[in-house]
Amino acid sequence: MFFVPYNAREFRFKSVFGSTAAGEALWLCVCMPRDMGCSGVYLMTGKDGEEKTAVPLHWKSTDNITEWWAIEYAFPEPGLYFYHFEYDTPFGRGKIFLHSAGMGYFCESGDEWQQTVYDPDFRTPSDFPGGVMYQIFPDRFYASGEPKQNVPTDRVLHKSTDEMPEWRENEQFRRWNADFFGGDLKGIEMKLPYLEELGVTCIYLNPIFESHSNHRYDTADYTKIDPLLGTEDDFKRLCREAGKHGIKILLDGVFSHTGADSVYFNRNSRYDSVGAYNSEESPYFSWYKFHHWNDDYDAWWGVKTLPETNEDDESFAAFIAGENGVVEKWMKAGAYGFRLDVADELPDSFIVKLRRAVKRINPNGLLLGEVWEDASNKISHGGRRQYFLGQELDSVMNYPFRTAIINFLNTGVAEDFMEAVVSICENYPPQVLDCLMNHLGTHDTERIFSILGGLDGEGKDREQQIKLSLTLEQKSEAEKKLRAAVVLQYTLPGVPSLYYGDEILTEGLKDPFNRTFFDWSKEHTAVWYDLQFLGQLRKKYHCLAHGRFIPVSAMLGCVAYERISAVDRLLIIANKNPHGITYYLPEHWHGSSCLTGQSMTHFSVDIPGETAVILTASMP
Repeated sequence: MFFVPYNAREFRFKSVFGSTAAGEALWLCVCMPRDMGCSGVYLMTGKDGEEKTAVPLHWKSTDNITEWWAIEYAFPEPGLYFYHFEYDTPFGRGKIFLHSAGMGYFCESGDEWQQTVYDPDFRTPSDFPGGVMYQIFPDRFYASGEPKQNVPTDRVLHKSTDEMPEWRENEQFRRWNADFFGGDLKGIEMKLPYLEELGVTCIYLNPIFESHSNHRYDTADYTKIDPLLGTEDDFKRLCREAGKHGIKILLDGVFSHTGADSVYFNRNSRYDSVGAYNSEESPYFSWYKFHHWNDDYDAWWGVKTLPETNEDDESFAAFIAGENGVVEKWMKAGAYGFRLDVADELPDSFIVKLRRAVKRINPNGLLLGEVWEDASNKISHGGRRQYFLGQELDSVMNYPFRTAIINFLNTGVAEDFMEAVVSICENYPPQVLDCLMNHLGTHDTERIFSILGGLDGEGKDREQQIKLSLTLEQKSEAEKKLRAAVVLQYTLPGVPSLYYGDEILTEGLKDPFNRTFFDWSKEHTAVWYDLQFLGQLRKKYHCLAHGRFIPVSAMLGCVAYERISAVDRLLIIANKNPHGITYYLPEHWHGSSCLTGQSMTHFSVDIPGETAVILTASMP
């Protein structure tokens, strides 16, 4: 064991865990060995990229072995700050840097502590935490069978929803994702009772605007619903009917690029408009980044069918986020907000405008970003991002939690799980934590059931992936792991998000195998009933909406944590070991009761292998 002069995760060293509001006072304390003869300790802090300022700490107290230095300090304005400590002794100047898990050590160089400082007026939606999201790939959920108008004649529809999505390059169009199954908005409306029964409070829809691929991330017209999905009236009705079931509708905002086959670019001359590809005099010309008109332009990841937009262009920004723009149009039609596709590829100034557009129509509306890493310190688009300082995103898709859950259930390393979770809780503002989209899978990832069963599509082409499926033994193991995974997913800070079909144990590796049509012939699984129970739990317990996350233990293949609010508390324990264990409870949990039905004594709970349990107790 090494001497720890500072630990940002202990209240005796730092009076506020994690991020703070600008101007919020907190105490920072450093403990020094008395025999070092310390004559001064300094907080060395500054905004990211700026020079550090030395702030002296004051001598506080001593005993025979150690002495404490402290300061009451407030980070002055919103921003991302980094800090370390320095100290003077008879032997010269020394330094204290971050070692691991919040703990510091004496060294000449190293990592610094991060302090996220947000605007005191930063508010996120109050009616989103405590709920359950459900992500729907619209073409693949349910087809109403009602006739559609104005469907382009070049759409290729499957004859049966039992068929596998086309995984070979389409011979007619020489492109991927050109096949459709006919799922539509009215089909989603018909299944609202099913989703309400599952506890869903918010549906996140993959893109629904007119496009010419089944994923619809190649927008052709932001002002129209894709004709295969229905009409604008169908969307408005879906929002109204969903509201009657206590469900909101979140749209996918794809603004970093459009389709080349669109009203705005019109490379295929499908539309009557004069697109940017057709003429340099086009009203949309400045929306794109041409190097040499018309064949040399920036495209999303080099895919020429997805020309990048110029979000700094005033006319484009006004069209999307201005008064009566695209965002306002669909918010007024009933949308709850937007999930921003590839948010890290949008400039901060554009996200600010998007937030203003959402909040103009609904101050409680949601703006969620797609960011795969720790979004508090993300570097992209030429600099450090400012998502969580109060002027941009409400929250993000929580890939770090997904990775932590999968790694824990596949490897059993409890310590890594806890560090991943605590790190995010430490770096994100609490209001952002409450709104995290906690998913185990999406349209961009392999199906969680396949992953937990031991399959992996990485490095395999589509012809190889289609031949992979779980054995009966693998399915049994995957279902057991998934039942534990959803307990963690539903009880960690944030809002759990189900990817359509995961509740019926749908298999699939990478696109398009993770986007098969929902099999409505399947009976409810044990996982389905677990999810229904957990959804009810989230409505009942305030601590799952706004409660603190408190680590209890993480070792020997077992993790435990508390969720605590002013009115209730829960203890969650997950045992990854193949064998059962008896977990002896902390004293303040003696006499608690188990909500998940496992055997208990006054002092302990028995947890079968690869199982998670939830305990509750009255507030002390």
